[in-house]
Amino acid sequence: MKGQDSANITVYFTDKALQFIAVPDSRLTDTTYIWRDGELSLAKIVKIFETFNRICVCGEDVRERFGRFASSFVRVDAAGGIVRNGRGECLMIRRRNRWDLPKGHVEPGESDEKCAVREIAEETGVAEARIERFLCNTLHAYNVYGKWELKRTAWFLLNSSSGEPLRPQREEGIEEVGWCDATTVARNLRRSYPTIVDVFKKMNDR
Repeated sequence: MKGQDSANITVYFTDKALQFIAVPDSRLTDTTYIWRDGELSLAKIVKIFETFNRICVCGEDVRERFGRFASSFVRVDAAGGIVRNGRGECLMIRRRNRWDLPKGHVEPGESDEKCAVREIAEETGVAEARIERFLCNTLHAYNVYGKWELKRTAWFLLNSSSGEPLRPQREEGIEEVGWCDATTVARNLRRSYPTIVDVFKKMNDR
């Protein structure tokens, strides 16, 4: 999958992580469960997550095992991004008392890039943000009324010189939108999601 290391694929279940990896790394802790044999099932994964924060599925056939796992989900595509202004501040939104980034579902026939720009405008009021570069894809699994979905979100770094007032899209549950300096971003990430932390790390890798 584009944006995912073929030897390390991570699927987030909110704050918990299911990681497909060839060889266990040095970060394994008492909250990590090592899955070496047997077929994965959602029921087993959900049960293990009651005790562990991270499940590592180890083996050389990373892509094959991930593919079999992913086949049991309804696939969803989304896109969003980090927007920076001329002061180097980053645009963040707050929803359900957690800090997040604007994003949304890709419409039929729409590219990831166009979706990211559209969703940012709809959710924050920042129109015509310009894409600087692709950052990464993240994967997020969740249950919607008994149906499991696997969402791939394409993330971009964008810039904007817009001076328009910020407008949180309240019908989407967005409570607050703000331009955040580095100190505020770091504070907000302590009340965010692992996927969002990963996206900011990708931005800072370069």
